[in-house]
Amino acid sequence: MSSVNAVSASPVSGPLASLAPWTHTLLRVGAGLLFMQHGLQKLFGWFGGMGGSGETVTLMSQMGLAGVLETFGGLLLVIGLLTRPVALLLAGEMLVAFFQAHFPRGGVPLQNGGELPLLFVLVFLFLAGHGAGPASLDNRSQRP
Repeated sequence: MSSVNAVSASPVSGPLASLAPWTHTLLRVGAGLLFMQHGLQKLFGWFGGMGGSGETVTLMSQMGLAGVLETFGGLLLVIGLLTRPVALLLAGEMLVAFFQAHFPRGGVPLQNGGELPLLFVLVFLFLAGHGAGPASLDNRSQRP
């Protein structure tokens, strides 16, 4: 019978381990705030709006749906509510955005401008797998 070395229950060790819960929260909140800006731009014309002219998108369109997902999905991430399913949904949205808007301009993200959507995919997949972390409504609702 062979023995298998068990992995430590704590995934983080070392002198910076105490920062892990706070950097997890910072990643979630920061990504949510950055993502919300894209939705606010689409839905309300903030931050220059669409095309830098302050225009908005039609709500009942694919871009309108994207704006709703970005604004309210980003807000849910900021407060840490329903983080896992929201993050998974937003990762899917960013994959669609990459393949529809960026990939046709060439396969290399640096050349097709697709680095940001792909980075959001990675961050959202992390949050889908690891949850909201501390300082979140998800974490608060799990306490007795």
